[in-house]
Amino acid sequence: MRKLIIYLTLFTLITQISYSQQEAQFSHNMFNHMAINPGYAGIDGLICATAIARTQWIGFKDPDNNKVAPQTLIFSINTPIKILRGGIGASIIKDKLGFENNIGLKLGYSYHLYGLGPGVLGIGAQVSFLNKAIDFSKFKPIDPTDPLLLSSKIEKDMITDIMFGLYYNIPSKFYAGISSTQLLESKFDIGGQIAKPTLARHYFMEAGYEYTFDNPDFEILPSTLIKSDLASTQFDLTCLMRYKSMAYGGLSYRNQDAIVVLVGYYPMKGLIGGISYDITTSALGANKRSSGTFEAMVKYCFKIEVPYTPTSHHTVRFL
Repeated sequence: MRKLIIYLTLFTLITQISYSQQEAQFSHNMFNHMAINPGYAGIDGLICATAIARTQWIGFKDPDNNKVAPQTLIFSINTPIKILRGGIGASIIKDKLGFENNIGLKLGYSYHLYGLGPGVLGIGAQVSFLNKAIDFSKFKPIDPTDPLLLSSKIEKDMITDIMFGLYYNIPSKFYAGISSTQLLESKFDIGGQIAKPTLARHYFMEAGYEYTFDNPDFEILPSTLIKSDLASTQFDLTCLMRYKSMAYGGLSYRNQDAIVVLVGYYPMKGLIGGISYDITTSALGANKRSSGTFEAMVKYCFKIEVPYTPTSHHTVRFL
């Protein structure tokens, strides 16, 4: 998915009228539902915060030896709100791609619907704000009169968009979700009237299952994520093995892109730390142009419980 945007940002602006902005991808997608599906907000009944740092295609450079590999940081938090009969969530993302910087904020709400089998359905909507900055002074056009690259400064703009999602969850057993982001396909006012970067509408389908062996120390956690902008489609197939809820390890396959190794550790109740390494299988990894992708993840979930203190009341009739 990200292969398209790296070429568009660095090269296609020279010859094309406009391009579409793709969503960032993560290898720890099974811990990062809030970023792609607002229906997830608060559905676990816990306050959960997740942070992921990703450096993609390490070592990838342009012909002038500038480091242009994508670097992404995301922080998300969600919590149930009983009075709203659902949950709320927020995500902040910083995505650097070549000579382009994106900073986004997403705010979402999920209505929780019970009585649909053993689980709960989250129906979510989210509004997003994205600020984009492109440093046109870094580009070197083949044709110096190219109207797309007449600007020699950093141009910025901010737009608003929305997303919608459904997320069904059976606690500690199964989850499935479907969502669509960047529904309005908003356009940035960057590059004058000739080039207007456009958000591409994305579609996501995800599912995961927890299977416990006869020996309860071991659990298998298969999951899948399918993502598409109708121009390209990718899927992640992942299988993790968890031991005594203390540590996990596994592999993931992403078509047309990478094989991923994931390991993680649970240092305390509610806290997960994990790292992954993507072995690039696409042409971007050929001739040592990229040494792979590294990603680190931390997630912490907790529940605020107010202790119950019994009280007694006396009546003035019996002093």
